[in-house]
Amino acid sequence: MYRKIRSHSLALLLLALPLLLAGCSSVDIERYAGTTPELDIGEYFEGRTRAWGMVQDYRGEVQRRFVVDIDGEHDGTTLVLDEHFVYDDGETDRRVWTFERQGDGRWIGSANDVEGPVEARQAGHAFTMTYRLPVEVSGREITFTMEDWMFLQPDGRLLNRTDMKKFGVTLARITIVFERLDDASGSLDADAPDT
Repeated sequence: MYRKIRSHSLALLLLALPLLLAGCSSVDIERYAGTTPELDIGEYFEGRTRAWGMVQDYRGEVQRRFVVDIDGEHDGTTLVLDEHFVYDDGETDRRVWTFERQGDGRWIGSANDVEGPVEARQAGHAFTMTYRLPVEVSGREITFTMEDWMFLQPDGRLLNRTDMKKFGVTLARITIVFERLDDASGSLDADAPDT
């Protein structure tokens, strides 16, 4: 999804990581149990969804912007998300996620470019998962730990924030807004949308 970050200063920061202290722990998703509107990713992503996003480096500078069109199929147990990305520079990418419902708000996921199985949880209006993703940074591949949080809003939009971490330090952040599309919303074509 975000396999390339154009930032020379990010590469320099990676060299300085041993000098940094990570320090903070993640929020427990059970904190959101009982909140509304309730999010079920199987129901939310069934059908067509469009999202707009950006990648910011550790200084907050926007490195990339993108639009992603998602086709979702959900049979009650398995959710398949076929994601098609178009970046502001015209580059395209594709990721296919498969999630298996485990019960009690838990899912196990996998994707074509993600390392290993991914454990994910949903509670109330929130969903979270952590996974390892190789990303190209200044011409070399670095594997980041991606800490993903999604929050369903009362108007039906889904807000997503992903921290890209190395050795526990957040080096970049991805922000995405998802919107479900109905049949009257137009076609999902391969042309580069405005970002």
